[in-house]
Amino acid sequence: MRLDDWFLTAEERGNDATRLVPWTCGNLVRPLIHGAAYFRELRERIDDLGKDDLLLFADWRGDPDERLTDDGPGVGEAMARAAGQGALVRGLIWRSHLDFLRFSSAENRHLGTGLEAAGGQALLDTRVRRGGSHHQKFVVLRHDSGPERDVAFLGGIDLCHSRRDDAAHAGDPQVAPMPKVYGERPPWHDAQVAISGPAVAEVEKVFCERWEDPAPETRHPIHWLRDRLGHMTDVPPLPEPGPPPPEVGTHAVQLLRTYPHLRWAYPFAPQGERSVARAYRKVLSRARSLVYLEDQYLWSTDVIEPFAEALQREPELRMIIVVPRYPDQDGWLAGPASLIGRAEALSRLMRAGDGRVALYDLENHAGMPVYVHAKVCVVDDVWADVGSDNVNLRSWTFDSELSCAVVDEREDPRPPYGARVYARDLRLELAAEHLDRGPGELDDLCDPVAAFEAFTESAARLEAWHRNGCRGTRPPGRLRPHPAPRLGRFRRALAMPLYRMVVDPDGRPSWLRRSGGF
Repeated sequence: MRLDDWFLTAEERGNDATRLVPWTCGNLVRPLIHGAAYFRELRERIDDLGKDDLLLFADWRGDPDERLTDDGPGVGEAMARAAGQGALVRGLIWRSHLDFLRFSSAENRHLGTGLEAAGGQALLDTRVRRGGSHHQKFVVLRHDSGPERDVAFLGGIDLCHSRRDDAAHAGDPQVAPMPKVYGERPPWHDAQVAISGPAVAEVEKVFCERWEDPAPETRHPIHWLRDRLGHMTDVPPLPEPGPPPPEVGTHAVQLLRTYPHLRWAYPFAPQGERSVARAYRKVLSRARSLVYLEDQYLWSTDVIEPFAEALQREPELRMIIVVPRYPDQDGWLAGPASLIGRAEALSRLMRAGDGRVALYDLENHAGMPVYVHAKVCVVDDVWADVGSDNVNLRSWTFDSELSCAVVDEREDPRPPYGARVYARDLRLELAAEHLDRGPGELDDLCDPVAAFEAFTESAARLEAWHRNGCRGTRPPGRLRPHPAPRLGRFRRALAMPLYRMVVDPDGRPSWLRRSGGF
């Protein structure tokens, strides 16, 4: 198998200014499904840091008191302890919008000031487009001795409230604001990956490029003064990166990113970078049998078009898509604005797929809807991607994003043949949870048609049980058919400007926007 059939070449990335290599081989990538699994391992790894080790992190929202395990410590305490033990701790946290918009300006500042007091350093970074965000969520841990222990975590899980849930989906005891329909402890489905091997050095480069950007972290004079008084404008140089960690596995890894086009250009992405979008378009042009997608949003006809084209091109191609049942904003206009793009996208996919597209949402065993925050895509059980990016125009062009695409050199021995071990195992691990199956009950799901039918049948049984008043034994599985969004003309007309300008804006240069390319 040629990796450049599945990965972007350096030229195809479209960003000659980056330090990233096209891809690395010899890695080991482990999916960490749910925040509880991620936080538990993160605590163990941070506790292992000592003098002259390195902890780098970037986040959209950080709650310093979010416990990494039931008995603590909080995120801020764990990182401060590492700094106190002599580790060099550096963070890039999005400054955020105001808290009444359900963002996290106060929490992010508190995480940063707590690290400052312990000897670490965290910058509140607003080097984004107006209305945009730094949406990357990653942690890099490197060791002064023992580079085989180096690890990078990246994906969709923020270091904040509501994320520490597990497969039972009872919710995190520490909650972030969500619509009431998700209950007092919103169930949360998410995914992260742990990377060992040479790719760790590539994730470190992503942090270094942003840290060393000479542009000021904020152009707001009050914010600048406040940061300066709190010593949060100091940008001490990072140590010279060490050599990449040794090879440890069979996984080829390509890091994919989004950076918007800015008037003051990023030195590492002068025209922005849209390798997330470009990778999806390249991989979907190869899709033949099954696209498995979990996504928070699934918006925008521009973004959904390569999925639709793949369905039209390949009459045997099927798509299984898992999304949240309800949006994370529930206002009179915010809710409809969140659904406009999904309604358009679903209409296009259903027309293209002609019965080969199935859309689901999730509930826990108590019948509470589960908020799907995961960003996972598996194509033909060969290429698998886990990251911070959603399938919408904002993630593909406007916010900063980071994801990890993997192609395993090991061919899976189970038929149908040609699949790769990592991609197939990731899809089956997610399917096992959604279908309530055990580890020994998954081999039949290797076949794309059988997997598609198993999802259909499981969701139909659960839906019938609900229609029957929930009488009798609840059938196994957590899948329910996702209803098509319905929006009245009046509310749709009022919400459309909010959708275009705020919910799903376009961050491409004007010339690229006109051409329809990425």
